[in-house]
Amino acid sequence: MEKQYNVGVIGATGMVGQRFLTLLCNHPWFNVKVVAASPRSAGKKYADAVGTKWCMDTDIPENVKDMIVMDATGDVEKIAGMVDFVFCAVDMKKDEIKALEEQYAKAECPVVSNNSAHRHTPDVPMVVPELNADHIHIIPAQRKRLGTKRGFVAVKSNCSLQSYVPALFPLSKFGVKDVLVCTYQAISGAGKTFETWPEMVDNVIPFIGGEEEKSEQEPLKIWGKIEGDVIQPASSPNFTAQCLRVPVSNGHMGAVFVRFENKPSKEEILEVWKNFKGKAQELDLPSAPKQFLNYFVEDNMPQTKLNRMLEGGMAISIGRLREDTQYDYKFVCLSHNTLRGAAGGAVLLAELLCAEGYMD
Repeated sequence: MEKQYNVGVIGATGMVGQRFLTLLCNHPWFNVKVVAASPRSAGKKYADAVGTKWCMDTDIPENVKDMIVMDATGDVEKIAGMVDFVFCAVDMKKDEIKALEEQYAKAECPVVSNNSAHRHTPDVPMVVPELNADHIHIIPAQRKRLGTKRGFVAVKSNCSLQSYVPALFPLSKFGVKDVLVCTYQAISGAGKTFETWPEMVDNVIPFIGGEEEKSEQEPLKIWGKIEGDVIQPASSPNFTAQCLRVPVSNGHMGAVFVRFENKPSKEEILEVWKNFKGKAQELDLPSAPKQFLNYFVEDNMPQTKLNRMLEGGMAISIGRLREDTQYDYKFVCLSHNTLRGAAGGAVLLAELLCAEGYMD
């Protein structure tokens, strides 16, 4: 696919916005034409607006360093006229984000969002491209509601889900019934580093606001089906979750317990994981990992520090699959929360939407 798209990053100065810019600086399809943030950053060069808050391992990309930051809320029409679509990672109240994303959509500018505001809007697809790519076909219904020709909102799911849902979803043919998951989540998920959050050093906090609800409810939308003009969430599997913040810079780990309608053998599960490919792999999208699910046979793997960057941080690592005394099986899994879980997952979703003609 040779087509080029001009894109904007809305909320470009925050941690996820920064991650978007590092991923997009050498992207084969996407050219960053707009960086936008709050009114207090607007009018400044991007490097000056970010200042000491740049927290990526690499330097600010040259292509955006001197770009003048636009006003994410005040320049909607202007931005919409400059780009083919935008990525959104703003830090605002939920109802404000909802309104802003629809404003861009109504200005005929598609929005690929990292935010949670629209995840439960019935005609907004919430997509992990390997799992439920078909949900993007709800977009015509959403356009009808919004009264748009091109504009729409598509979202990616919560970062904590990206470690365990990709491991469970391909096992659906065995009837995934009950799931208990404990997530051990990195501090970058809160937009923090150890420098800005020193109280996390040598510490675990057993609460992340709103995270357990998302971890229990969002998978049901991924398992759901398009019915008429809405995505109808599935009624099962039953999920229960506990989410802990742990002193790790990047990488969310999940400890998963699962019960099936028809219990598979361990060999059957491993076979499914090894051979699983989704739409992202079929279409050979630029950001798609070649091997989506990777199983490690060693007892002490996967490890956050060693495995979070697998396939550019876009692959899922799984290990320790074994039978359980109360559930059928238990295992651990790992994903990079700001790559697969946030900006990278949104870039992959945008690639899917482009490949399927929704950005034309």
